[in-house]
Amino acid sequence: VGHCHPDIVKAAHEQNQLLNTNSRYLHDNLVDYAERLSKTLPEKLCIFYFLNSGSEANDLALRLARQYTKHEDVIVLDHAYHGHLTSLIDISPYKFRNLEGQKEWVHVAPVPDTYRGLYREDHEDSVTAYANEVKNIIEQAYKRGRKIAAFFVESLPSVGGQIIPPAGYFQKVAEHVRKAGGVFIADEIQVGFGRVGKHFWAFQLQGEDFIPDIVTMGKPIGNGHPIACVATTKEIAEAFASTGVEYFNTFGGNPVSCAIGLAVLDVIEKEQLQAHATEVGNFLMKLLKEQKIKHPIIGDVR
Repeated sequence: VGHCHPDIVKAAHEQNQLLNTNSRYLHDNLVDYAERLSKTLPEKLCIFYFLNSGSEANDLALRLARQYTKHEDVIVLDHAYHGHLTSLIDISPYKFRNLEGQKEWVHVAPVPDTYRGLYREDHEDSVTAYANEVKNIIEQAYKRGRKIAAFFVESLPSVGGQIIPPAGYFQKVAEHVRKAGGVFIADEIQVGFGRVGKHFWAFQLQGEDFIPDIVTMGKPIGNGHPIACVATTKEIAEAFASTGVEYFNTFGGNPVSCAIGLAVLDVIEKEQLQAHATEVGNFLMKLLKEQKIKHPIIGDVR
C-alpha cells in the first residue's frame, strides 16, 4: 500500500504505545484480524495460523499437509521458489538445482505455460495436457511405493516468469491430487491481496468453483512489516492438532502485527487498490501489446 503509508504507521504506533506481547496472551486484534481476513476467502478456509514470514507459512503448510494425509511426497512446478528454509529449498527447483539437487520425495511438473511451455496456445487442450503431466507423476510415484502429500504451487508462478496458468488447470490437478490422497496448497505470498486486480486472490483467476485446501500469505500482508498467515480447513487443522503437539509461534499474531494487518486491509478497501491494479494493469497491457505489434522481438506480454 506504499512506503510509510500514514494509516499503517499510525496503527503500528498506537498499538506499540499500548501493548505488544507474545501470542500466549489473548488479544482482540488477533480475532478481529482473523475474522476480517476470513471475509476475503471461501468459507471452507476458516482456520488461521499467524506467523512472521512467508517461508514460515509455507513450512507450516507442508507440515499440515503431511500430518493430514500421512504421506510425504510433494509435487511442485519447475522453476518454483517457495522460501529460504531447508524444507522449502527442497521444494524449490529454482534453488535446489544449484545446491544439493532433487530429493527423492520431490516431483517436478512442467509449468503450465502456453507461450513457451510443453503445450502451447495452438494445442487443442493445453489445460488437460498439463494436468495429465501431474497425473503421470502421481502414477509413477505410486509405482515406486511413494504417496503424494501435496501439490504445492504459486497461484501465479512469479519467480518462474509471471506465468498465468490457463483457467481450469488447478481444478483438474486438484482432482488428480485429491484422488491420490493429497491436498492442494496455493502459495499467495507474492500474488495475493488484490495484486491481480480482478480478484483478491490469484487462485480465484481459475474460477469461482476452485478452492485450495491450504492458502499461504506473506509479503504484502503487512506492507513490509513481518507478518504471515496460513489459512486452511477445519479437517486439516484438527488432524494437525490431534498429535497433541500444539503449534506455537512466539510473535506470530502479536497485537502490533495484527493492527498493521487490519490497517492494510482498510487501505486496500478505502483506496480501492484492487480496482486500481485492474485499471493500471489493463492500461499498461494495452500499451505493451501495441508495442508487440510494432516490434517482432516482443513475444509475449504478461
